[in-house]
Amino acid sequence: MHRLALFASLAWLSLTSAAPGDPATQVMRVDPLTVQDDDFARHRDPAEWRGLAVSRIEFREERAAWRLWRIENVRHRRGPLWFVPHDNENAGFEAGLEAVRRYGGTLIAVDAGIADDGARMNRAVDYGRPVDPNRNFDSALPGYARRILADLRPGMPIIALHTNGRGFDTGESRCNQSDPPGQGVISIRYCDDVLTPSPSQGRAWPWDDDDTVAFATWRTKDSPTAAFCRNQMIAADFNVVQERVVASDRSLSNYAVLHGLHYLNFETLDRGDGADGLAEGRKRLVHIIDRALAMCAPKVRPVAR
Repeated sequence: MHRLALFASLAWLSLTSAAPGDPATQVMRVDPLTVQDDDFARHRDPAEWRGLAVSRIEFREERAAWRLWRIENVRHRRGPLWFVPHDNENAGFEAGLEAVRRYGGTLIAVDAGIADDGARMNRAVDYGRPVDPNRNFDSALPGYARRILADLRPGMPIIALHTNGRGFDTGESRCNQSDPPGQGVISIRYCDDVLTPSPSQGRAWPWDDDDTVAFATWRTKDSPTAAFCRNQMIAADFNVVQERVVASDRSLSNYAVLHGLHYLNFETLDRGDGADGLAEGRKRLVHIIDRALAMCAPKVRPVAR
């Protein structure tokens, strides 16, 4: 147990240490009420930003230019690291903003606006294909992970927030192949050699749709029960996708488990960018956050504003 704690502490230090005055990184404090960005444009009420500090972080690494939004709860800095990697998953940003106000810590949101605001992929590249911000956690590109994780505090979890399309690629799945065809693999009805579903039995809200899931990630040398929060989430009747990691696919979930970091990923169906769709996505994600933190990170509690 002591060796595991020491390993996690050393991993955290190596990931979050940055050279003072890093000349490759530009950090600028910004006014969230005037930022020209679709996520911020939905939040022009000064009350929503009380107690929060917002910075724009820009840097280049290898062939890509990156822009991050860093939103810190300055009154309660010790809290989770919230991460929204995809700029088109707006309900994820909505939930992250509410979560950093409620629980403290820091929210990091990737902004694709350098080349194409509101896009899933980063197209600000010198050559080659656009980059998926959640497939760039690679030891060959250490600057990206270091900057994303710079505000991760020892003992705190990383919580990634996503939305996804309806259904899954039935041609790639090893189960439920007669379902209506969709895209991707994010569904409690999808399974393969890496992803094993544990569906909610009661299907109570927010688990009443197949595209609202929680991920529990584990190393192949271990048991699925070793995944952070996995046992508690299954016992609480979540839709849990158990992800087995053999070699990194460059996602943050894989990167975190291979570095001994506590990580959770919550997803819900993209219900569109209208007010009602965003509100429903936000409510579902925040409800899941509340339950998971109470079970698996009880030291993380709601903070006074």
